[in-house]
Amino acid sequence: MSPRRAAPRRRSLRLGSRRLVGGLRVRLVVTFVLVALLSAVTATALAYRDARTAVLQRTQNTAVNDLRERVATVAAGFDLPPDQRSLSRFAARVSQGLGARTVVARHQDLFAVSDAYAGTEGRITAELRAAVRAGDGARFQRVQWRGEPYLVVGMPVTYADGDRRTSGLEVFAITDLRAERDDTAALLDSVREGTVPVMVAAALLALLAAGTVLRPVRKLGRATRELAAGDLGSRVAVRGHDELADLARTFNETADALQASDAELRAQEAKARRFVADVSHELRTPLAAMTMVATVLEEDADQLPPDAARAARTVGAETARLSRLVEDLMEISRFDAGAVRLDAAEADLADTVRASLALRGWTDRVDAELPEGVRAVVDRRRVDVIVANLVGNALQHGAPPVTVTLTAPEGDDGRVRLEVADHGPGLSPEARERVFDRFYKADEARTRNPSATGSGGQGSGLGTAIALENARLHGGTIGVGERAGGGAVFTLSLPASRPPGQAADEGQDR
Repeated sequence: MSPRRAAPRRRSLRLGSRRLVGGLRVRLVVTFVLVALLSAVTATALAYRDARTAVLQRTQNTAVNDLRERVATVAAGFDLPPDQRSLSRFAARVSQGLGARTVVARHQDLFAVSDAYAGTEGRITAELRAAVRAGDGARFQRVQWRGEPYLVVGMPVTYADGDRRTSGLEVFAITDLRAERDDTAALLDSVREGTVPVMVAAALLALLAAGTVLRPVRKLGRATRELAAGDLGSRVAVRGHDELADLARTFNETADALQASDAELRAQEAKARRFVADVSHELRTPLAAMTMVATVLEEDADQLPPDAARAARTVGAETARLSRLVEDLMEISRFDAGAVRLDAAEADLADTVRASLALRGWTDRVDAELPEGVRAVVDRRRVDVIVANLVGNALQHGAPPVTVTLTAPEGDDGRVRLEVADHGPGLSPEARERVFDRFYKADEARTRNPSATGSGGQGSGLGTAIALENARLHGGTIGVGERAGGGAVFTLSLPASRPPGQAADEGQDR
């Protein structure tokens, strides 16, 4: 595989890997899963927050109400000021009505706990004692003690005389919140476990949605590639009334318009080719007669008056140029119609080039480096046309010395090269880009040099175009460049082996 064909393949591989990694299907699935994951996480967080708040709020309200009712009941028969025994009995009676909660009673310097083994220093904070001592009713606080959660509710005991005076007796109830913590944690775990099925369901739904969306997109892409490859009859079935259906309908309308335009252009091109071929063919007969007359006039020009002799020679030169133009037009029309035959046979290219130069009397005007033994499968007549055009252009538009160098294939290249260089002003970048265009002339003001004219049609603007077509017919090409010391360089590159599709003993249509 040549480098020119290998590069697009590498690009297609890179595009394929990029499509696999960042394709629309993958993006849809990832988007669905991310949205589902975000929704699940958000719902879990909200549910956990609301459930935890509700559980704690219920526990707090219950603890506050229970402590308030129990204190009111026990404090009704309690005498102040208490001693240590009565204060301990008070704490125990309050605790009996609150279940497993630890109760702490304080009166000035006296301190009593319903459960002697329960630690209270780390659970009843100074902030909570200060708030209770202020006498503003029941207060509560959630604390962490030894890594476990607790709810501490405190309240002052007031006199029952109606003025809400504090008695100096303070009561605190400690409630264990581990059960509530475990309940909310279990809720969080259940919601978290449900996230995995949600992700799987989201991925399945994404695959189904992607298939529904991508199926018509793939069909549209396939039809587009077929259209780009030249199948103008490629169409897409229109189903439904959504945006994809509108896109498919627009594609079909575009393809119809393109097919109609292509058919019209092909018809016009065929008419133009027929017109050129017909005109060229019709001109051949009168041109033949004109050529004979011009030849006779040129032969007798020396016997004519000076003005008549000059006119006769001018008519002869212009008639010859017109004949070459007609021949070139007919050759171009054969290339366009695909009716050109390549009669290829193995030949020594050095002999072929020398014969072409000798036929036109250019042997003494060209420095040729033609090593023997450089052989290739070529059509000698068409190689002669190429050499005549390239060398003729160098002699006519360049400056001496004109060099012709033949190079044998190097390494695994398998191509022979014929380089034609001159020492003239060279070609501008614009001229190098357009030098092979039909009817293009790098310098319209240049004087024609009939002695440099070859069989390729010098002066018509078709010579380099015909030379390039003949090179392509062999599976080769012609490049143009600039010499380091000035001047143009044309390089003919031909495969040494037989062009693809050509039989050994006969040519085939292009």
